[in-house]
Amino acid sequence: MASILEILRADYARFPENQTYDIYADEVYFKDPMTEFRGRDRYQKMIGFIQTWFKNPKMDVHSLEQTDDAISTRWTLHWTTPLPWQPRISIPGCTEMKLDQTGKIISHIDSWDIAKWEVLKQHIPGVKARDQG
Repeated sequence: MASILEILRADYARFPENQTYDIYADEVYFKDPMTEFRGRDRYQKMIGFIQTWFKNPKMDVHSLEQTDDAISTRWTLHWTTPLPWQPRISIPGCTEMKLDQTGKIISHIDSWDIAKWEVLKQHIPGVKARDQG
């Protein structure tokens, strides 16, 4: 049986396609700068939205580490927004996940290294967003 880190590594590599949802608790808590909710079904719908709405989404994982009942990741999420000028968006950030006693993810909290305004500016032709290193 694959470890949760191996599963997450594989999920991130093919994100958002064919994610492994059974590693999440039924009432997993999710939060990012845009939304907050509970439930694996809602999490799955959110990933489905990304898959349906955005073009060529890709998750570059820079680190993935586990310590006891916590998992930390650093990543950069990219996608092309389906606008006539096809802007390629990049959001660097991190995820903190907490595990229950059975090893399921009970909390998934994403933070972005840039402000929501900086993400919006990436969509506007001719507007320079902050350097994202």
